[in-house]
Amino acid sequence: MTVNIEQARKRVEELKREIEHHSFSYYVLSRPEVSDAEFDKLFRELKNLEEKFPELLTEDSPTQKVGAAPSTEFKPVRHRIAMLSLANAMSFEELDKWAERLKKALELTDEQERQLAYVCELKIDGLSVALTYKNGVFVEGATRGNGDVGEDVTLNLKTIAALPNRLISKNGGKVPELLEIRGEVYFPISTFLALNKKLAEQEEQAFANPRNAASGSLRQKDPRITAKRKLSLWTYFAYVTDAHMHDPKNHSETLKLLHDLGLPVDSHYKIAHGIAEVKHFCKLWDEKRHQLDYQTDGVVIKLDERSLWKALGATAHSPRWAIAFKYPPEEAETTVEAVEFEVGRTGAITPVACLTPVKLAGTTVKRASLHNAEQIKRLDVRIGDTVVVRKAGEIIPEVLSVKLDKRSKKSEVLEYPTRCPVCNTKLVRTEGEVAFRCPNTYGCASQKQRRLEHWVGREAMDIDGMGEVLIKQLIDAGFVQDPADLYMLTEPELMQIERMGAKSADNILKAIEAAKKRPLSNLIYAFGISHVGASIAELLADQYSSLKELMKASADELSQIEGIGPKIGQAIVEFFDNEINQQFVERLIKAHVSIQSDAKAKPKLEQNLTGKTFVLTGTLETLDRLEAEKLIKAHGGKATSSVSKKTDYVVVGTNPGSKLAKAEELGITVIDEAKLKKLLGLT
Repeated sequence: MTVNIEQARKRVEELKREIEHHSFSYYVLSRPEVSDAEFDKLFRELKNLEEKFPELLTEDSPTQKVGAAPSTEFKPVRHRIAMLSLANAMSFEELDKWAERLKKALELTDEQERQLAYVCELKIDGLSVALTYKNGVFVEGATRGNGDVGEDVTLNLKTIAALPNRLISKNGGKVPELLEIRGEVYFPISTFLALNKKLAEQEEQAFANPRNAASGSLRQKDPRITAKRKLSLWTYFAYVTDAHMHDPKNHSETLKLLHDLGLPVDSHYKIAHGIAEVKHFCKLWDEKRHQLDYQTDGVVIKLDERSLWKALGATAHSPRWAIAFKYPPEEAETTVEAVEFEVGRTGAITPVACLTPVKLAGTTVKRASLHNAEQIKRLDVRIGDTVVVRKAGEIIPEVLSVKLDKRSKKSEVLEYPTRCPVCNTKLVRTEGEVAFRCPNTYGCASQKQRRLEHWVGREAMDIDGMGEVLIKQLIDAGFVQDPADLYMLTEPELMQIERMGAKSADNILKAIEAAKKRPLSNLIYAFGISHVGASIAELLADQYSSLKELMKASADELSQIEGIGPKIGQAIVEFFDNEINQQFVERLIKAHVSIQSDAKAKPKLEQNLTGKTFVLTGTLETLDRLEAEKLIKAHGGKATSSVSKKTDYVVVGTNPGSKLAKAEELGITVIDEAKLKKLLGLT
């Protein structure tokens, strides 16, 4: 269809708004609303219209920018060298066109192009970062942001085991005085799946893919949460700034330099000669990539000789000497054989499509989550339907659409249950939530089973040998109804369980006894309080000396703890206000389960800050912020995140922000780091 200038202008404005919205959701919020393929389609449509109607191209167009504006939650960092994005090739034809442009710009013959060296690297689907090393020491790390200004995530990057704090040449060579490195922080697939399983157990929103998980984890306010996520890193580029050293002449030499300095470099790269060899590499990894423990959605191709980079230059958006070949999203057709409605630990109902097994992204898919009632209604999915299935982010199976043209005329609309499929209790839906829940918290067999499975889990009470099958057997035998019953089990009771030997029974009883001494953070997590994961449980265990003390805390007091907030604070109060839960705690105490914090075992410091509330703002020079807050608490004080009339001291570092103004407005005492250290007895 022919498009005139006015139609094009209208569509260009629509596309700009839509792309800006999705860029912000992707880069800043780490919550993309569309797939990469859908975003690329919008971006390419805009680019094509701007090429056809050059008068519609403006400086503020998304095609002329990289990423999105950085979040205001982190200190801004201006990149010494702009972090550009890469142009995409969605097919081998587009890859050939890119090679033709290179050949023309460099005035090469066909034979010369066949000898041209390209470096092919797997495209890691993570979060781009800039790492700065001075005299071999890691001093600063930032996200890409808008390409010119990113976010300071130095402390969070320091929690990544793969990132060396100090560079040492393996070959005894000189380490550059100033080195700026480009890398990609990623989430290993195995850890990503474990995290999503944990989030599902807590009935928190799971991450759509490893890229989102990596971005969300790296941009946590609390580095302890980042550390728990076990992120990893590949580095792929370096700028050397040194009076006595120069950038390597070739990109392949740059990768060798990074490896020599102890930085992680993905070993699967290859030097290819001519675009034909490049395409062979892309074909080879189309299948092999599914065997990796990290997500890759394509191949990055760069000219090896760096002198050619300068000759070719770059657009405002991307370099001309590199391109990203992207694999198409993998999809498959299969049939919905049944839909099951699973009941989670907190009663949430999750519909799951049982599928005719189909091969997808290297694995056989038999089940796919339908998420909730709204998703079923939107898709109008029915039993017997032929559906298109894909892996969201090539990890999580999801039903993408229904092939209506293949639907049987006898098919019936899928009815979402109004009663619990396990205990037949009428389902309820809390305002503001999409999930239906079974309110029969303590009587529903499925919830009972899931709570016990959660309780014995590794990050909870870690009771070795207590698996899903044994828990069900104990429930069916009437020996266990809630976690407190586990501590009352006897050997004669266990010996009544089918195929249970004396040695196995003895091992289980020893494991249960050992679990009585787990840290307070494990116990808090084991309760399965809504929104309280392992990291939040650790924050609470750091703040309170015992479970009894935590149970007395008000929602307002809890919400003042950095990383908690009103929603979590209210959930904790409601949990412990419940009489059944109070009785449950008393039974745990009678069973001699420890409810004290580990802090009790540590030597107590002078409690000279008792009753004093501190707020820290800005960057401290010698103290890590978390370390400072722990020291304040160890001396009897409190460290909160917001300034109020109850605040006694505001500790100010560099770039303090609005909290300093609030303190001055309320007439609160403002001190610097030196004064704080004096109060803590450090000087």
